[in-house]
Amino acid sequence: MASSSSSSAAGLGSVDPQLQHFIEVETQKQRFQQLVHQMTELCWEKCMDKPGPKLDSRAEACFVNCAERFIDTSQFILNRLEQTQKSKPVFSESLSD
Repeated sequence: MASSSSSSAAGLGSVDPQLQHFIEVETQKQRFQQLVHQMTELCWEKCMDKPGPKLDSRAEACFVNCAERFIDTSQFILNRLEQTQKSKPVFSESLSD
């Protein structure tokens, strides 16, 4: 099992840099689309009582507030995870000891 993971890791180093960048960009786009979908679903369930031809001011204010809180919460979680990762030793460094 170790040989297959080492051969796949070696294969990653030979990937064309343009292809690797393209894959990273597409992955970021996919993550962003997932977040937008989550936010839309959450806010729709929370703010939309009865769909109609127009959005009333209460529902509009609810959607704005919901989207802002969703973004704030997502940013807080990302920052917290980043802080947690910085405070822990890197796994590969602990293996080299």
